[in-house]
Amino acid sequence: MNQKSRFALFFGNRGFFPASLQAEAREEFPRVLEAAGHEVLMLDAEATRYGAVETSQEGQVFANFLRENQGKFDGVILSLPNFGDENGAVAALKDARVPILVQAYPDEFDRMGPALRRDAFCGKLSIMDVFYQHDLKFSALKPHVISPVSERFKANLDHFDRLCRVVKGFQNLVVGAIGARTTAFKTVRFDEVALQRAGITVETIDLAVVIARVKTVAKGDNAYKEKLEELQAYTTWDGVPDAAIDNISRLGVVLDELIEEYKMDAIAIRCWIELQEQLGISPCVLLGLLNNKGTIAACEVDVCNAVAMAALSLASGRPATLLDWNNNYGEEDDKCILFHCGPVPSDLMTNKGQVSDHLILVNAVGENHGFGCVVGRIAPAELTFGGMMTDAGRVKVYLGNGRFTEDPIPSNFFGAAGVAEIAGLQDVLLHVGMNGYRHHVGVTSGNYVAPIQEALEKYVDFHVTIPQSE
Repeated sequence: MNQKSRFALFFGNRGFFPASLQAEAREEFPRVLEAAGHEVLMLDAEATRYGAVETSQEGQVFANFLRENQGKFDGVILSLPNFGDENGAVAALKDARVPILVQAYPDEFDRMGPALRRDAFCGKLSIMDVFYQHDLKFSALKPHVISPVSERFKANLDHFDRLCRVVKGFQNLVVGAIGARTTAFKTVRFDEVALQRAGITVETIDLAVVIARVKTVAKGDNAYKEKLEELQAYTTWDGVPDAAIDNISRLGVVLDELIEEYKMDAIAIRCWIELQEQLGISPCVLLGLLNNKGTIAACEVDVCNAVAMAALSLASGRPATLLDWNNNYGEEDDKCILFHCGPVPSDLMTNKGQVSDHLILVNAVGENHGFGCVVGRIAPAELTFGGMMTDAGRVKVYLGNGRFTEDPIPSNFFGAAGVAEIAGLQDVLLHVGMNGYRHHVGVTSGNYVAPIQEALEKYVDFHVTIPQSE
């Protein structure tokens, strides 16, 4: 989940500036990136003048270099050791098909004479101007000029890395819709074609097929034995009937098989009421386990928010989960309880949790027919949240940040839950309700609103809002 991006390095040049500036950058920049855990691709120094790009002809050499290495890099860092040539840059990068970060070196007061000055401050504006004219998508961050060895550049690099992870993860994303949405939840309806036009494929699997396959899984199969061991190590099963553990393990095998067969990056499953009626289980613990291992898993066939969870997890490098905007927290306007029946990955909880019966559905299906929920508490941490929907052919997203607190929740509170403190929470909730978003919200650890917003808005072409800033 936390694999760093691989970058292709581009150096822009203006020939009347000293070659020493290019030589310094070619030595310095890869060292900085590799120290931060990134692999680097770089054009040979002999391929063009100093291995940089000044003319359109040199730009074509670099474009060929990218074409030969297509699929081996997740983003391009366009570095300007000096002013740089905008025409060469366009020729080099117009078909890059990955995010591009424009970085410019700062001038120094004691190196402003003709022999040593850079003028990259001005050159960066020219590059950005012509990229804009060509409708070439790119990223630029503050401050306008920055040395790659500075502490401030570390934050820029981290932002761009997480942005690239989201964009890469959304290329040919496959989401499995396991079962039809339950009739009661029209809240999770979505436009499959709108997602497809964004490169996101939805594969639909009938729940009857899943249940039939569950019944064919043999206890002697290695896959069954491995899943049973994995589940027993993952959480606490005290008091859970053997029959429930057996069927949960069988369902886990089938979900793993479907994910592999259809190359799914995420799933959203119909989690009630057939699984309780026909198998006597709830799938929550399996969803938490999948999320913990990096396969996005949402409940209640909320396909759109499975996609939102993917963005959150790709950016954070941590598991994501799907929760309900569920309860007020007394009279505190900026606090609420976020909850679900138990799909929260253990990495986001204070402990492994305890598998329980489904205490909400027990009134409909009776006792001992819904084991698979997980009771636990979400660990205190910063959080990034987000929700997604389709509307009139467009994909819309809202994002925000806050933190899970150490505030107590009543001891008899069912499922996995945490108290979230979110500045402007009432504005967020109003935005969610007034714009037709779901009662669900995806969350992950950390604060990564900025790179997710830029990735989805600029490179994936979603409509993104930050209601906390409205």
